[in-house]
Amino acid sequence: MMSKTLNEKVFIFDTTLRDGEQVPGCKLNAKEKLDLALHLEALGVDILEAGFPVSSPGDFESVHQIAKTLKNTVVCGLSRAVKNDIEVAAAALKPAKRFRIHTGIGTSDLHIKYKFNATREEIIQRAIDAVKLARNFTDDVEFYAEDAGRTDNEFLARVIEAVIKAGATTLNIPDTTGYCLPYQYQAKMEYLVNHVPGIEKTILSCHCHNDLGLATANSIAGVMGGARQIECTINGLGERAGNTALEEVVMVLNQHKDLGYYTNINTKLLNPISHEVSEIMRMAVQPNKAIVGANAFSHSSGIHQDGFLKEAQTYEIINPAEVGAEDSKIVLTARSGRSALAHRLQKLGFQYDRNDIDILYPIFVQVADQKKEVKEEDLQKMAADYKK
Repeated sequence: MMSKTLNEKVFIFDTTLRDGEQVPGCKLNAKEKLDLALHLEALGVDILEAGFPVSSPGDFESVHQIAKTLKNTVVCGLSRAVKNDIEVAAAALKPAKRFRIHTGIGTSDLHIKYKFNATREEIIQRAIDAVKLARNFTDDVEFYAEDAGRTDNEFLARVIEAVIKAGATTLNIPDTTGYCLPYQYQAKMEYLVNHVPGIEKTILSCHCHNDLGLATANSIAGVMGGARQIECTINGLGERAGNTALEEVVMVLNQHKDLGYYTNINTKLLNPISHEVSEIMRMAVQPNKAIVGANAFSHSSGIHQDGFLKEAQTYEIINPAEVGAEDSKIVLTARSGRSALAHRLQKLGFQYDRNDIDILYPIFVQVADQKKEVKEEDLQKMAADYKK
């Protein structure tokens, strides 16, 4: 495994506007894309994949407008290993202060045989030609080896060595189908680090999909194997089961400082931008979603509530304020205990002692058994009846 020093940066490559937009029903217009691009720049993403310029005139114009507008973030455009794709991407990106062309081709035997009806040698040559062409427009060229997760490591290393010699500066090793286990993905990165000459002068990148629910775990494993860029989306949006969730990988690295990595993301903006993306893309965030879900900082079990009220860190490893979320919530259900009931009543202004709570608690349980959640109005009624 490659050695690392403490406090090493991991670049965040956001593809919400490209891979995230591929979710059915999440199509954005040019204004929506530009608005989100500005939010993502404020969030602190290092590279923003603004779109796939050759795919449509609308996408070309969106990428062009974003390229003209962003000041600090590198603007990136996707292309296939096709001459016209690369030239159109370069034209769309031209106004950017700094831009990157992201080009590549499938490298797994499945892709080579069924998508391209080609040989391994032909794929390598197409990859070289694409990177060389892209280098005519920019010195920031990223190469993706599509389906690298299922590509033989020895052949993958040959492809990566060839595109480095052709001028690629970032090397995207996608687990396109979400197939890899974390130890396999980490081992793939380590194999490339140890077997590809010149790779130390480039940046390895993780691009993981969530088909088996492993996108975040695989991305972190990839970083531990030598990658220094993670490609991700807000709320984990993306093809099929989605991409790596930006908020998850950022907070994993933030919490596990012992790993020695950091990002430039302003974590206090994570919840606000999650809500913004959810609203603009009309895609609800599941309540139990890590970091940004509505229940991420809610407690309903009596045991958890009691521990949390005594010391928040017993059941919360992240302070909600750290990710721009509202205060933690004590949700009253039939599983809640006396301490939670006393806490909620106190927040409503009622000063009850232990004996009062002992009397009120059986009444509370009766109400809770009839409802999914005991609300503020239920507590007010209980308190009013108790005074009688």
